[in-house]
Amino acid sequence: MNNKLELMWYGKDKEIKAEPRILIERPDLSNIEKDHDTSNMLIHGDNLLALKALEKEFANKIKCIYIDPPYNTGAAFEHYDDNLEHSIWLSLMRGRLLILHNLLRKDGSICVQIDATELAHLKVLMDEIFGRNNFVNIIAVKTKIAGVSGSNLGKSLQDNVEFILLYAKDINNFLLNVIPQKKEELIEYINNYKLQGKSWKYTSVVKYIDEGTYIKSFSAGNGDLIKLYRHDKVVVKSINQIAQEEFDGNINKAYYTYIDKIFRTTNAQTSIRKKVIDETKDVVSSTGFFSIEYAPIKGKNSGKSIRSYYKDNNLIAWLKDVVSWRDKKILKLDVMGNIWDDIQYNNLTKEGNVQFPNGKKPEILVKRIIEMISEEGDWVLDSFLGSGTTCAVAHKMNRKWIGIELGEQCYDQCKKRLDNVIAGEQSGISSSVNWQTGGGYKFYELAPTLIQTDAFGQPVINKEYSPEMLAAAVAKHEGYKYNPDNICYWKQSKSEEKSYLYVTTQHINENAINNILSDIQEDEFLLIVCKSFDSLILSGLDRRISIKKIPQSLLKNCEFGIDNYNLNIVCPPEYEEDEDDE
Repeated sequence: MNNKLELMWYGKDKEIKAEPRILIERPDLSNIEKDHDTSNMLIHGDNLLALKALEKEFANKIKCIYIDPPYNTGAAFEHYDDNLEHSIWLSLMRGRLLILHNLLRKDGSICVQIDATELAHLKVLMDEIFGRNNFVNIIAVKTKIAGVSGSNLGKSLQDNVEFILLYAKDINNFLLNVIPQKKEELIEYINNYKLQGKSWKYTSVVKYIDEGTYIKSFSAGNGDLIKLYRHDKVVVKSINQIAQEEFDGNINKAYYTYIDKIFRTTNAQTSIRKKVIDETKDVVSSTGFFSIEYAPIKGKNSGKSIRSYYKDNNLIAWLKDVVSWRDKKILKLDVMGNIWDDIQYNNLTKEGNVQFPNGKKPEILVKRIIEMISEEGDWVLDSFLGSGTTCAVAHKMNRKWIGIELGEQCYDQCKKRLDNVIAGEQSGISSSVNWQTGGGYKFYELAPTLIQTDAFGQPVINKEYSPEMLAAAVAKHEGYKYNPDNICYWKQSKSEEKSYLYVTTQHINENAINNILSDIQEDEFLLIVCKSFDSLILSGLDRRISIKKIPQSLLKNCEFGIDNYNLNIVCPPEYEEDEDDE
């Protein structure tokens, strides 16, 4: 009895057996600097077929996947009833998610953005594929979406939120690279903080503190020494007192002027604080101020010598460490959590210098996702590329990327946008990451189907396939890596260390087998895939050689002749735009 909890729907048991096609580079559409190679890939074609093409080479290699699939099948399935509509959407998504799961590294993760229409179904589906224990968060993103039907008639509430499902490949290997932070102008933040009935602690200012008198050194526990200092001359005033004395009561000016000297104390339980308490218990200090000099072994200051201050055995936390400057404003940094209500959707049509008025995602949103779950040099993949946002952001953030899109928008949206990025366009996140110019990508098309049906209804090899294309395609089907040997003609593709594949359109007879036997080593094994062979050679065939016939041997592997597993539906949500005054 199967006790597994899973979502069931009509047609789920019908497996989608996508053909593992080869990818053909289009040098005329690639954008590569002279004498410079690139691993970035822009792929034109159905994303299920493209993912299948990538599955063997990129299995367990992708660190970050972000996809923004069609939220509602809508008019694409207008001839079906509601239940069948959901079934089709789920079946098409399941096929893609299964491959995406295979592509992820063991420490990788996937973000899927969706609206309420299929959120519940998608959550259960992803629980099944990725494992419920690997679920990390549902992130709610405040958006601007055009009013839904009936929302102005009291039939529903207007939609202004979307959701991002975040799953790890393996929760035991998962760790957020960056914790998203919310930024709010400091004084506004303080006022809102107090309105919520919370006590604002950053109210003390160190007007003066001496360099400190060295007391002694003690062990940090890792073999390094911590230097201890006592401070006898310290002047501390409250921020309100300074505002009255120096700025006619203007608290804003007081904070902005003394931002580097404002602090609070905290009794955070750390191993170093405990050591400081132990080492200072017999040291007399009239001010209660001590400091230590040491090099942390982890964190942003790892390996650097820093000075930490203590007052009355409590660690001093500086306000300057939790704020940032932008446009002459001090912004308070606060942990974002899973409600992202600070993303601006204004003027999105201008980002990337491409027109994609409906459904374009802000670069700042994708930046937050990419920096949260990846690092520089990692692979980022988006199989629903849309206008190219994910790859544009990944490029600017020094990640390797793969983008997949179907239809003309791959040429006039994605390619155009990525070419603009390489040329140095300055919209979106460009200024915040100091983007200049450079990099490149290779443009790929999906090869046509390998096997066609002739006029007599018989399966035949597609005439568009050259011998090289045929050998590479069969290698994908058989699980080999196509890499022809320069010397030995039958060593076209390789699987394990001594296992090879030879694909040929020639007739294989006893003489051909004997030629190979004169060359093959005792510990080598060869699979021959050919159009025809003498059946007599099968009897007594050397144990190191096996033979298959094409196309018959491939027919059971997958579906041939299908060019579009249609989920690349251009049916995005429509966002209301508040154009900024220029």
